[in-house]
Amino acid sequence: MNVMTGSEAADDDRSSRRPDDLIDESATARATMNPDGIVTGWSEGARRLLGYRSAEVVGRPAATLLAGAPPAETLRSLHTLPRWNGTATLLHRDGHRLAVNLLAHRREPDGEVKGGGEWLLVSPLARPSSPLQNDALVKWAFTRSPSTTALYDTGLRLRRANADMERVIGLPEAAMQGLRVSEIVVDPEGDRTEQCMRRALETGEQQHLQQILHLAGHERESIWTTSLTPVRDAGGTVRGVLLSAHDMTEEHLARGRLALLNEASIRIGSTLDLARTAQELADVAIPQLADFVTVDLLPAIEGGDDPRAGSPPSPVMLRRVAYQSVLEGSPEVVVERGTVAAYPDDSTAARCLTTGRPLIENVTTSSMDRVASQTPDRAERMRRYGFHSVLGVPMRARGITLGVATFSRHRRPEPFEQDDLLLGEEITARAAVCIDNARRYTRERRTSLTLQSSLLPQRLPPQAAVDVASRYLPASTQAGVGGDWFDVIPLSGARVALVVGDVVGHGIQASATMGRLRTAVRTLADVDLPPDELLTHLDDLVIHLSAEADSAAGTNGDIGATCLYAVYDPVSRRCTLARAGHPVPAVATPDGAVEFPDVPAGPPLGLGGLPFEATEIELPEGSLLALYTDGLVEDRGHDIDTGLDALREVLARPASSLESTCDTVVRTLLPDRPADDVALLIARTRALDAAHVATWDVPHDPSAVAEARKTTCRQLATWGLEEAAFVTELVVSELVTNAIRYGGAPIQLRLIRDRNLICEVSDASNTAPHLRRARTYDEGGRGLLLVAQLTQGWGTRQTHTGKTIWAEQALPTT
Repeated sequence: MNVMTGSEAADDDRSSRRPDDLIDESATARATMNPDGIVTGWSEGARRLLGYRSAEVVGRPAATLLAGAPPAETLRSLHTLPRWNGTATLLHRDGHRLAVNLLAHRREPDGEVKGGGEWLLVSPLARPSSPLQNDALVKWAFTRSPSTTALYDTGLRLRRANADMERVIGLPEAAMQGLRVSEIVVDPEGDRTEQCMRRALETGEQQHLQQILHLAGHERESIWTTSLTPVRDAGGTVRGVLLSAHDMTEEHLARGRLALLNEASIRIGSTLDLARTAQELADVAIPQLADFVTVDLLPAIEGGDDPRAGSPPSPVMLRRVAYQSVLEGSPEVVVERGTVAAYPDDSTAARCLTTGRPLIENVTTSSMDRVASQTPDRAERMRRYGFHSVLGVPMRARGITLGVATFSRHRRPEPFEQDDLLLGEEITARAAVCIDNARRYTRERRTSLTLQSSLLPQRLPPQAAVDVASRYLPASTQAGVGGDWFDVIPLSGARVALVVGDVVGHGIQASATMGRLRTAVRTLADVDLPPDELLTHLDDLVIHLSAEADSAAGTNGDIGATCLYAVYDPVSRRCTLARAGHPVPAVATPDGAVEFPDVPAGPPLGLGGLPFEATEIELPEGSLLALYTDGLVEDRGHDIDTGLDALREVLARPASSLESTCDTVVRTLLPDRPADDVALLIARTRALDAAHVATWDVPHDPSAVAEARKTTCRQLATWGLEEAAFVTELVVSELVTNAIRYGGAPIQLRLIRDRNLICEVSDASNTAPHLRRARTYDEGGRGLLLVAQLTQGWGTRQTHTGKTIWAEQALPTT
């Protein structure tokens, strides 16, 4: 139980305390009582108040200390209240009554039911000080208050100002007394403050405002939160306004730094483009941190290479990658983007790179003279725009020095501080990691592009069957190089194979896989497999490649790809197509109609066990056949049907050349930065008519060989190719003889005059001939060897009715 009285004993006790006794415990009467009302604790202060010793009270009901029973309403409230205060009349040990101010707290131990804890009762014994002492204490408290405080009367004139107000304004109280806020602080915020003070006087309600002030004697603006509280007298009449202000500048700057860090984490590194990442760093730092920012990198960085270990050689050579300014057009710039410039050893940039640490340099007359002696153009710009403080931060990531970011101030008057240095380090470190990622990606992308370029056709060979044009566009830097490819493969009989494929994924692995698949397609095409059979073999290869990747990586190394394979025969003008999960080709006929033929989709390569189907269509001479990968017609902004409609419209328009058609397709369907690789192959079909093709049926009789030779010579004479007659007679004689001897009827001889002369003999047998080494006394076995030696090439292909043996020889030059 704690009671406040005016006992002289308390004064005597305080006078007897030692100077180092900061707290007089006996100046408070303290007692504890359990929920049953039994006294469980009694302090020395309680003894001084009521005269009872602890042994006389502890264990007794507390009600025996009361002078009369408390009101019933008070007793009921004690069961629910956590605290009670009021006046209680107690009995002193000598029998007289004492009216004391009593404060009671309920103390509930953890885990106990609410309302079941003991009570702590306290009351002070010290006598209140005199009014004179109170006035002095209030005055001291007002003057020494850590808050910036001032008291104004109803005329808004200053009556009192504490020490912190004097410090902030830079004037003593005597110089400010009798003046209004707008007269003490000449700033628009002074008028705004007075408006709020009038509102506080009129409404009697406290007013709050936040202000940005540039006070006299302070280098920079400061942020304040100000409260204006009406001051009332005992009768409730408003007699003045108490102004209380808190300097929130540091908190505001800290929040600004955190906001800038958050913004940097969002804006920097949005792409894998090195220059754009550097520009994002410069943009983020303006104007929150600096007035002018430059980002310079070591020249080797932009190529993706690692810079030399150790400090850079003197003078430091840096390439300007990005800059930004608070001034429109960045007129402070001396070194333009992309330019390599030399930085002297004592320059901010060079010292940062040499030491590997950030530094702050305030521009002085001597430092300006030094800059002027080394780089006069820089000194001239610094003087013109008033540069006064520079912060240099080296850009380092993963142990590699990439360059330096330089932050400068020429509009903000305050120089860079330690907090600014830490902030500059934070955002520069983030940018450095992103730039290093971009550098590494640039290196991998360059390698992938080089690999892919070496694997794609360097030039498309001229063909009698088709005229072709192509385009390959790698994906934007964000997506990476993919595995798209195309090819044009000459086949026997003046035919041509057109191929477009797409390996799933991006990067070197996708490019390498693409190269292996392209090589496999060429190998299978040389065997003259039909399109559906070729895709079946290619599907098996992808399955094997996936298994190899699994074994090498120890993880799931699934490889996926799509492919479209088409074979066009200019003699029959028929095209056979098969596709494995690839987009359907487009066919534009000479009359302007554009169709997407119904070619069975087939499964993507690598699934295995599912069949592929081929479709044969007839193409009028001069038709356009467009093969492409999905990156051409698919985009996140629209569905594939939209892309196919756009392709249809472009192919339907007349064009001066295939090259211009390719350009129009790319320009119409693709954005500036495609999200995926794009391969496009457009072929215009040609036809070989009767003037270029001669066909004869050959009887299944050895005597027919001589007639076949004569017929061949007459045809060569008609074509004006008499010089080729000797070799062609020998080839025809050998091939027709083998067909009659080892093949079956019907037998057919065909000559095709293309860029070369092609001789074909077809029969009904599926048995393919092969070269063998004839022994000295063998009577046969040398025919095919002679054919191979006298021609550019020979081979066999299977047909639906048997096989065709062909041989191709160069035409005599005229």
